[in-house]
Amino acid sequence: MSRPVHLACALLAWLLVGATDAPGPHMNQIGFRPDTAKRAIVADAAKTPLPWRLLDSTGKPVAKGRTTVFGDDAASGDTVHQVDFTRVAAPGTYRLDVAGRQGHPFVIARDVYRPLARAALNFFYQQRAGIAIEAAYAGGATWARAAGHPQEVATCFKGVDLSGTDWPGCSYSLDVTGGWYDAGDHGKYVVNGGIALWTLQNLYEVNAASPPFPDGSAALPEAGNRIDDLLDETRWEMRFLLAMQVPDGQRLALPVGQKGHGALTLSMVDASGMAHHKVADRHWTRIPTAPAEDREDRLLYPPSTAATLNLAATAAQCARIWRGIDNGFADRCLTAADRAYRAARRNPAVYAAQGFTGSGGYGDGDLSDELYWATAELFAATGNPELAEALHRMPLHAAPLAGEPSWGSVATLGTITLATATGVMPADRAAARAKLVALADRFVAEEAQSGYHLPYAGGHYPWGSNSNLLNRGMILSLAARFSGQARYRDAAVDAMDYVLGRNPLDQSYVSGFGWKPLRNPHHRFWAHPMDSRYPGPPPGVLSGGANNLVFPESASLPLKGRCAPQRCWIDDIRAYAHNEVAINWNAPLVWLASALAEPQP
Repeated sequence: MSRPVHLACALLAWLLVGATDAPGPHMNQIGFRPDTAKRAIVADAAKTPLPWRLLDSTGKPVAKGRTTVFGDDAASGDTVHQVDFTRVAAPGTYRLDVAGRQGHPFVIARDVYRPLARAALNFFYQQRAGIAIEAAYAGGATWARAAGHPQEVATCFKGVDLSGTDWPGCSYSLDVTGGWYDAGDHGKYVVNGGIALWTLQNLYEVNAASPPFPDGSAALPEAGNRIDDLLDETRWEMRFLLAMQVPDGQRLALPVGQKGHGALTLSMVDASGMAHHKVADRHWTRIPTAPAEDREDRLLYPPSTAATLNLAATAAQCARIWRGIDNGFADRCLTAADRAYRAARRNPAVYAAQGFTGSGGYGDGDLSDELYWATAELFAATGNPELAEALHRMPLHAAPLAGEPSWGSVATLGTITLATATGVMPADRAAARAKLVALADRFVAEEAQSGYHLPYAGGHYPWGSNSNLLNRGMILSLAARFSGQARYRDAAVDAMDYVLGRNPLDQSYVSGFGWKPLRNPHHRFWAHPMDSRYPGPPPGVLSGGANNLVFPESASLPLKGRCAPQRCWIDDIRAYAHNEVAINWNAPLVWLASALAEPQP
């Protein structure tokens, strides 16, 4: 138990030192493609430009210049100098020297992102429930484990919850074996599964002509079945979401129109076709606990409109993608999407109940974006004119996009589908693309306000901030496709650069990548600091990253009020609000790494 404590102290000391004690140039620690932006950041109090040289593997200078002085940067707490060596495109190994401060070796190579994309996708295999994780596909015996919840047949929570609501339970059980564990715990959540699944399915859909993971390219037991490996992985989660749907003819006691956290008043409603919000443990398990060692009761928690619309959206997307590959599965998805959509329209205000322990709440008080998203997905899948009319009547259809997507803000996902799916009317496609490019313009404009030259300005780094950066990278990458302008792709590279080390902590937030990678994520199986019998993380796992808004656990509490926003992070297994992992965070890592692996559009 001493290692995390010592690590916490060491990192806290590092966070509080001055910028002049910083390491060498901060940059993407895995390197750069020849055809994209190449930037580094140096924290230095100098008020005038500093000389820099780029050295090849023999120590010979191949480029030189002077830094651009940005000055004081509130987000990092540093006085910042920026270095741009984009013009260097020759493949090779290099070091950057800034005023005598020399950085680590890095590469310029065309295939620099491909290993990252493969490892980030393998995260989802290793998060699978209901199946043994085999050494042959997990990267070795270190990460092999027995199947967790291999025969998961669950019934509804019954009894009084923490808020005093008395739930009567239900008369049925569902076989919900499979799917992905959501994060560092053993819960499986439809709303977070929804955006993670959508992101991976979208990666396939927008690259269907040249898929990034053709059959046999990923480490999966299904490889070789003549189906794209990315679709093999997404089907594992899609089947779980389908299994979470309430059977026909079921009336359940649910809270209608209530968003509060106190005792809820329940009303009997026709819940046919709705989706249970989650299946999870009755109580929190300890760290470490391998999935196969979880002895807690597994329970279905009450359906919600948000979960139901997530099912409708992803199942409609599934129907489009699988048509012509597996028509039976496509039909099953479309039937489920239609049932879920009708159920949500019938029960538009059943908000997720929050009075449970043992799992995350994922509460959402505004469901207009979920409805817009699901309507867009079903319209793209069916071309139904009634859905088109409903879509055009929604305020979100004409409104500018508010920002990057997240599990609780999904309108942008519907806009991406309208911009990219086949069969969408040209006017709708053009309008959707214009909205996405306008959003990308906002992100690009923020770079001038960021000392670390990020498409993310300001001082708010929320829980899971790394996914905010990566989802912005996805929008920027799409804008580059739509417009052909390299500035959007370069900004997407900036987002990835931050996650891979171009940050004030000189930290690669991805395990197994870079000279200072993530090592101690909050996870119940990758829990080596707590028990040496358990492994650390496999390569390709993304930390949630800097969080200067909440400090709910003892490991991160010493940072509260004492860290600049980008420095509010600690590589400690106990720091769940800063260092947990999650499927909706790794999904945009897969998407963006795959996009950046390809040449400039």
